[in-house]
Amino acid sequence: MEQTINVNGKDVAVISRNNDDFISLTDIAKYKNPAETSLVISHWLSTRFTVEFMGIWERLNNPDFNTTEFSSIRNESGSNGFVLTTKRWTEKTNAIGIYSRAGRYNSGTFAHKDIAFEFASWISVEFKLYLIKEFQRLKEEEQKQLGWDIKRNLAKINYRIHTDAIKENLIPPELTKAQINLVYATEADVLNMALFGMTAKQWRDANPGQKGNIRDYADVNQLVCLSNMENLNALFINEGVSQPERLAKLNKIAIQQMRLLTEKPLQSLLEQKNRKR
Repeated sequence: MEQTINVNGKDVAVISRNNDDFISLTDIAKYKNPAETSLVISHWLSTRFTVEFMGIWERLNNPDFNTTEFSSIRNESGSNGFVLTTKRWTEKTNAIGIYSRAGRYNSGTFAHKDIAFEFASWISVEFKLYLIKEFQRLKEEEQKQLGWDIKRNLAKINYRIHTDAIKENLIPPELTKAQINLVYATEADVLNMALFGMTAKQWRDANPGQKGNIRDYADVNQLVCLSNMENLNALFINEGVSQPERLAKLNKIAIQQMRLLTEKPLQSLLEQKNRKR
């Protein structure tokens, strides 16, 4: 997947590869010389410092790095006439931190973010700082989207479990579509009542100017609690528990879980779990 960030007026491509981020050196090089990006990259690669840096990075991250060929290149670096290209570096050393590719789309030279930041520093310290800032902003947006996707997919999965249990246990055969939808709505309101203390209609009547429904205005803690309750309600349905009894059970569970979640926020619980690992 390719994304683009705007760094001080320049578009810079970021590609996900092997579960990591690679940034276009070609786009960064345009900041220095838009007409000769390959030459700019080659000049940087040919410096003794860059060869040393690239070698250290590969030894830390690439078990197949050819250290013998690297030593040969390192010995040449710094001498008059020494030129190192991306193609020569990757073919000789089996390097994975930088690569070039041709084509109409996603063409150019890309490097792992660690290497790209170092290249940007060689181009311009100011540009490097802008690059890091925009890259971090991109990652933050991705994390927000990831959290939303997880929450959305979790809701979809639990909704399917919930509605399947209703279909198998509460809906007799030969019901009309309208009757089936009525049963679903009733079961949804069991959860609404247990968690929010009102049905969807009661919320709409109390909030005539609001768009969406009661669950659209739930916070993260309420959504986590609701997800758990959907699973539990499906289990209670499968066990043949009556609706009034299920409502009472779910209300007690909602009170208990919301107390826990509000006293110790979800993020703190996740961080505590990660520390134990």
